[in-house]
Amino acid sequence: MQHVGQLIRSASLNGYVELVQSLGRDPYVFLRDVGLSARLLENPETLIPSHLVREVLEVSARATGVEDFALRLAARRTFSNLGPISLVLKEEPTPRKALDTLSRYLKLLSATLITRIEDAGQAVIIREELLPSPGLATRQAMELAVAVKFRILRELIGPQWRPQQVCFTHRHPVDIAPYRAFFGIAPMFNQSFNGLVCTAADLQMPRTPDNPGAARFARDYLEAALRYREEGVRESCRDLILALLPGGRCTAEQVARHLRVDRRTLHRYLSAEGVTFSAVLNQVRCELAVRHLQESDLPVGEVAGLLGFSAHSSFSHWFRAAFGCSVSHWRKQAACQNALAG
Repeated sequence: MQHVGQLIRSASLNGYVELVQSLGRDPYVFLRDVGLSARLLENPETLIPSHLVREVLEVSARATGVEDFALRLAARRTFSNLGPISLVLKEEPTPRKALDTLSRYLKLLSATLITRIEDAGQAVIIREELLPSPGLATRQAMELAVAVKFRILRELIGPQWRPQQVCFTHRHPVDIAPYRAFFGIAPMFNQSFNGLVCTAADLQMPRTPDNPGAARFARDYLEAALRYREEGVRESCRDLILALLPGGRCTAEQVARHLRVDRRTLHRYLSAEGVTFSAVLNQVRCELAVRHLQESDLPVGEVAGLLGFSAHSSFSHWFRAAFGCSVSHWRKQAACQNALAG
């Protein structure tokens, strides 16, 4: 079997070349600068390193001076950019069923994007998270992920649909107007999660399938692709840790239960891959801490909660052991470095 790792379909950059050209810049220079060959974008099914996609989005946004670069890229997307998955989604009886199906096959689109759907009374929370990539900003990639999910829901529900809330963990942009124009409402920033809040009723609106034969063929293809894709226990662990940390429920026992094995078996599997659970947990926490402290203005107490610490003091003790300084000192240093880089 093939181990795909942290790869993403080149369709994630569909419209990128045309967008950068429309802004008066040369997209091929940006692609070369991060180590991406333009030829890789010719076939939308080609898998490319996700960290290079994140980097080229950030580089392009900075170089063009366009803060809403990811939203402009998402606006150029069509349903067909999802490939065979689009055929299956169109045949689901409700948008909620389509979302569940999309979540099932999401790893075939991107190995680093995680979607969680939570029922909250009359509302549904759609949380988007990206596996951390050390040293790389995630703002543009995250805005692209949420914007694309918004576009998918508009395709499924109707062109006038809008969510109740749009949330991002990173800090506020200079100009909110393009964001309000794209989503139909003003997003909220420095929030505890990335994603959309919708009414449950909107997601239960009935849809009329029009090509069930093509959908059955596409589903068979996708199921075969899932079986072909091998995912190591370490990678599955990272996904679950990322999902469970904000709720403070991230223990080896909890992760093992989600993987449907006992704790000893989980430790044995991880040992066979040369890691321990505590090492994987610590790595994810370090990467998330850097992201939240660099890209948001969230209070330290809230960052601690997102990393699964029940007490501010526990987070501070862990942070000093991991980074060799206090949170406030680290944040000041990062702010100075960003100011010099800008």
